[in-house]
Amino acid sequence: MSAVLGAGEFILAFMVFLLAHRIPTIPVVRSTCVATLGPRGFTLAYSALSLLLLAWVIGAAGRAPYVHLWDTVPALAYFALALMLAAFLIASLALGRPNPFSFGGMNNGLFDPARPGIVRLTRHPLLVALALWSLAHLVVKGNAAHVLMFGSFLAFSFLGMRMLNRRKQRQMGARWQDLDSAVAARPLLACLLPLRETVLRGCVAVALLYLMLLLHPVLFGVDPLHAYFLG
Repeated sequence: MSAVLGAGEFILAFMVFLLAHRIPTIPVVRSTCVATLGPRGFTLAYSALSLLLLAWVIGAAGRAPYVHLWDTVPALAYFALALMLAAFLIASLALGRPNPFSFGGMNNGLFDPARPGIVRLTRHPLLVALALWSLAHLVVKGNAAHVLMFGSFLAFSFLGMRMLNRRKQRQMGARWQDLDSAVAARPLLACLLPLRETVLRGCVAVALLYLMLLLHPVLFGVDPLHAYFLG
């Protein structure tokens, strides 16, 4: 009975999570929510809801029946750690920075295509970070529920990039192509911010990753340091 309940909770949590990310994209629903809550209020409410549902899905996956698919070997664990570090670095370089191409950018009117930062490397850094986070967990979680969950997050990341590209091109018109061409013309070194800010954000990323590893057993019931590295 517990196995049935665990499987049912996971399916329910996963469906609610998917619907919560599909329904707000319907134009009439989104415009109504923005008109009611305001742009900032809608972003904050939607972000809080997404985090709560994500926590539910992850918890439900842990309670779902265990169906073994593959073993985690040390090489996969170190690969996952490298992916997580890259995810935190990309997210740290993106947060709080203008980005008219994607979601999450701040003061997008101040975006300078001559100094695009991480946007030179990817137009959707937060979705790339999500993809790396998903892949990192996918390779070390060799059971059916986690493979389904993290595999779906990975697919969602790439699908989200395509959807955002189409939406932003439609909203911005010719300006999108002009900005995209201007950013693409910059050398790859333009993905770096001023040296001091780049180093600071890099240190923040490393610190946050270490903090997440320490808090992981409290938040998610799994200690990756001892499970994969110290055990």
